[in-house]
Amino acid sequence: MIDSFLQYLQYEKSYSSHTVSSYHSDLLQFQEFLKQSHQEFIPQNIQSETIRSWLMELRDSGISARTVNRKLSALKSFYHFLLKQGRVTIDPTAKINSQKKSKKLPSFFSEKELDQAFANTKNCSNFEACRNEAIIETFYQTGIRLSELINLKDTDIDFHRNTIRVFGKRSKERIVPFGESLKNFFQTYIEQRNQQTERSTPYLYVRTNGEKLYPKLVYRIVHDTMSAVSTQRKCSPHVLRHTFATTLLNHGADINAVKKLLGHANLAATEVYTHTTFEQLQHIYEQAHPRAKKRRNYGN
Repeated sequence: MIDSFLQYLQYEKSYSSHTVSSYHSDLLQFQEFLKQSHQEFIPQNIQSETIRSWLMELRDSGISARTVNRKLSALKSFYHFLLKQGRVTIDPTAKINSQKKSKKLPSFFSEKELDQAFANTKNCSNFEACRNEAIIETFYQTGIRLSELINLKDTDIDFHRNTIRVFGKRSKERIVPFGESLKNFFQTYIEQRNQQTERSTPYLYVRTNGEKLYPKLVYRIVHDTMSAVSTQRKCSPHVLRHTFATTLLNHGADINAVKKLLGHANLAATEVYTHTTFEQLQHIYEQAHPRAKKRRNYGN
């Protein structure tokens, strides 16, 4: 039953392999909870109270609301599938609401930090150095996700229009423009790659052996480059994505345009960046305006 559900997610709903794996893990964890509670995993017999008890146990163990909500989402999707298949008649998750989670403002690098990062890596005589700098610039200029960067192919780059074709979540395609500086990075990197590696893959970014990059390597490249110039606790590809969005909004970009560039399904996901830019404006106001922090004392 679970295997059928996972195949449904992968082939009919086009969920990413990461999401399918996470949902599988969540369902197995719920099965284990039932086993420890001396209950069998028979979906039509499971009550809402049992699911609530599992969620409460997860929270009591210190698991974040975000993770608990994902596990609940896995169960909700599972029961939606079973209802659709006619295997159950009642959904015990229907009246269980997601847990409230605290909103975290996204971290981002300053423009000064990015300038310093590029000043530190001006060395394209070496393939790896050239590739690493191009990767940082790609994240910063396009705001694409880690998985999207890894899956970029040479054929996705249009050098005449200065755009890249990106396949995002659920294989949704979007076109993202880039500037002349990134165009130069692409061209220099590709030249170095073709001279110094025997590429065995159609993907744009490769390792020294010519094979496709993997997530941990890209994360390490970004972390090592940005941690040398930034005080941010987390120096990851996703922080560069946040930086891309924040930079655009700080320079007057329309939020709907930023939404499209990021590949967000709804505006709410993009609006979180407006809070960051407002905080920055508020900080500037408090620093610059003479009446922002102190009042004149007329009474004494």
